[in-house]
Amino acid sequence: MIRLWPVLFGLLALAGECLRAADWPQWLGPQRDGTTSESVAWTNGEPRRLWKVPAGHGFSGPAIAGGRAYLFHRREKLEVLTVVEVANGRIVWETSLPTDYEDDFGFDDGPRATPTIADGRVVTLGANGLLSARDVGDGRTLWKFDVRGQANADKGFFGFACSPLVIGGSVFLNLGGPAGAGVAALDAATGKVRWQRTDHEAGYASPVPAEIVGTGAVLFFTREGLVAAAPTDGHELFSFPWRARMSASVNAASPLVHGSEVFLTASYGTGAVLLDCSGQRPKPVWSDDEALSAHYATPVRVGEHLFGFHGRQEQGPSLRCVEWRTGKVRWSEDRFGAGTLIAAGGRLLILRETGELIIAPADPQGFRPLARAQIIGQNRAAFSLGDGILCARDKTGWFAFDLRNSK
Repeated sequence: MIRLWPVLFGLLALAGECLRAADWPQWLGPQRDGTTSESVAWTNGEPRRLWKVPAGHGFSGPAIAGGRAYLFHRREKLEVLTVVEVANGRIVWETSLPTDYEDDFGFDDGPRATPTIADGRVVTLGANGLLSARDVGDGRTLWKFDVRGQANADKGFFGFACSPLVIGGSVFLNLGGPAGAGVAALDAATGKVRWQRTDHEAGYASPVPAEIVGTGAVLFFTREGLVAAAPTDGHELFSFPWRARMSASVNAASPLVHGSEVFLTASYGTGAVLLDCSGQRPKPVWSDDEALSAHYATPVRVGEHLFGFHGRQEQGPSLRCVEWRTGKVRWSEDRFGAGTLIAAGGRLLILRETGELIIAPADPQGFRPLARAQIIGQNRAAFSLGDGILCARDKTGWFAFDLRNSK
């Protein structure tokens, strides 16, 4: 049986900045699944903007913890970590490390990975593979680790994009590389390698925690497919191949875990699969390339349904609702366009790449927006929600909006 690792939530509650249930301290939020129990009141008009802070390049999303917001971005030849007070945008501290990363396709030279705040540290992974941990109080660098030089990892198509998972005193990474550099765990206090496994290339999906028959596990969606590794020594608990046949492809959406089941989705003709992991080996419950094939944005599960983007980003994806148990498409908003989404208190918050924010019930009967507003410019980064305040970025800056009230 697989279920979300209970240890994760206990560790976050005890982290150095006294993380709260309403925080968004990492990629995909407090539970690493794109959902939060908090609700928002915004249902009409434009949400009130609290502040704007200048920001550099990158696809890294903001994180929120202990009344502070964290953004990882690039200015000229520096990867910068900026920390502000969520309430007013006042800069608390800012620190930087040098980078010479150049995007092979000319998209963006900034960092891709979202910061992770846990146990009094903020952990970041730069586009060129510089992993570092800083003290949340003053930004002091605690350790650095070059995953290219020290772990033999490969930057792949688009640079390093895995958002670190920090639990149980370890930092887990989907790195990609030969000779055992595929997935890895480092000591969160020192940055020393605890283990490395597989020769898989990176899939760009960030790892998530799970529990298998009472044993903790970390799930990695590499370019080859799903790998379940024991957190202590990295030995493989099981694997499931799931990748496109074409070379120019990635697996970018993180796995979703519910009960004894794991959901995987990818584009490039790969499609989605729901795996029953209650036995010794995972077994497909259903698979379909026409249900919910996500290019880069991880879907969310609300009740017995999935909500997410279907199709390639550059081809105008659909927004869809799909039955978890069967893969049946309940509704589809065709040519909706790409974006990211989260679930908050049973409602969907959707931020399109155009910068339009939409709130709608997570209703399998149909898509019924309650409110929509143009809040930022063009963007592709994930956003965050903490205590009813939404943090998002575009190419010009970093913004906070109050969703606790409606105009």
